[in-house]
Amino acid sequence: MKRRDFNRMTLGIALSTILANAQVFGRTKAFAEEPRGDALLEFDDLQHILITRVPALTGRYEFLSFRQPVQGRRWLAGILDQVASVKQARNSIEREQRWVSVAFTWQGLHALGVDEQALATFPEEFRQGMAARAEVLGDTGRNHPDRWVGGLASPALHAVAILFARNADERQRATKEHQTFLANIPGVEVLSSLDLDGFPPFDYAHDHFGYRDRLSEPQIEGSGVAPTPGSGAPVKAGEFILGHVDESGELLPLPQPEVLSRNGTFMAYRRLQEHVGAFRDFLRQHGGPMAEGQELIAAKLMGRWRSGAPLLLAPEKDDPALGADYQRNNNFNYSKMDPQGYAVPLGAHIRRMNPRDTAANIQRRRMIRRGATYGLPLRDGAAEDGVDRGIAAFILCASLVRQFEFAQNVWINDPNFHELGNERDPFIGNQDGTFNMTIPKRPIRKKITGLPAFTTVLGGAYFFLPGIKALRFLASL
Repeated sequence: MKRRDFNRMTLGIALSTILANAQVFGRTKAFAEEPRGDALLEFDDLQHILITRVPALTGRYEFLSFRQPVQGRRWLAGILDQVASVKQARNSIEREQRWVSVAFTWQGLHALGVDEQALATFPEEFRQGMAARAEVLGDTGRNHPDRWVGGLASPALHAVAILFARNADERQRATKEHQTFLANIPGVEVLSSLDLDGFPPFDYAHDHFGYRDRLSEPQIEGSGVAPTPGSGAPVKAGEFILGHVDESGELLPLPQPEVLSRNGTFMAYRRLQEHVGAFRDFLRQHGGPMAEGQELIAAKLMGRWRSGAPLLLAPEKDDPALGADYQRNNNFNYSKMDPQGYAVPLGAHIRRMNPRDTAANIQRRRMIRRGATYGLPLRDGAAEDGVDRGIAAFILCASLVRQFEFAQNVWINDPNFHELGNERDPFIGNQDGTFNMTIPKRPIRKKITGLPAFTTVLGGAYFFLPGIKALRFLASL
């Protein structure tokens, strides 16, 4: 789908009656501040994952299917007390060992017994599901849903139970408890599961490629969490939470019944396998034999050094102290500081995923990302070993089409983003060996042709994350 066509589509959907961002590991400061009162959020009704970062080093996703509505409701009723609200998570953050969230696909809401009339009020993209939106998302070739694992493209996928745990022992205990519980509900099947693990160094979030993560996060107005310098103003709650005013100033009608949708949000799940060996080979090929050259290429692809230091503030060499300083490492813009991309290339990952002051209506495109790494790390200097490793994350937003699908279609996979002509996001774009990467440089720019794929989409799904009251409503149907 062409970019201008997608923009027309998102505009049309945004005007309809129902409106039809790595990792929990590392920086573990608990945001327990009280709200400032600039928006009224119901912290006792919001699932914790929307706002609260928890000090987890491990986790587990379990993807579930319900054979009969009564069996699904019985499972939900039995797990409901384990699902923490924002208020509960904040009050117990120092002593709690595990945190659980629950979400459902459109088919899952149907499987629980939500009636057809209510189901029809949910946005079309959610009703269709992620696999059916493959063309819009750029999930073709090696990323096509036909190749996804774990039943994620199946209409039998009904729910996900998300566990974040303080350590591996607690994850094992929680997993065994859930298995014991499921043994008494034969009509609920685990289609697949995925264990999540951080790996050293544990003092900051990072992916398997070695990049510091979680550096540019939007904060919800009224959450009590202040954005770091350069991260933008707090975003109106309605951009993430249904039933609240959004950046347009509108309070849009909710999917019905209101008790089900209010204080809920939509989530796009993505499981990305990271090809670390291929990435290292690429850096050696284009950066030369010395580490300095390889690190510069890695920084140009991302827009930051792997320490987190932005190229805009450290253009010549890495500055780990800057990368670790959350008061400085995100405090920059593009239109005044780097309009031509001499520091951060126009097609670099961070410039695509957050164009900042070079994009219109940027506050309406922001997304919240929650997730973690999985798989064993590839040891330094080792060749690709075929082990499955990567990142598995949930992207939370009020409009899947205006926020997540727009980012996939326009920012990530549009070859003409910033009028580049033949480029896609170097990390998460659908790379097939025919796209390039331009690195502006005086007097002659550097163009790398035929970028290989550094990631592969192994699965994904659209979920609805209900509020706590909505979970009780669903359990009582």
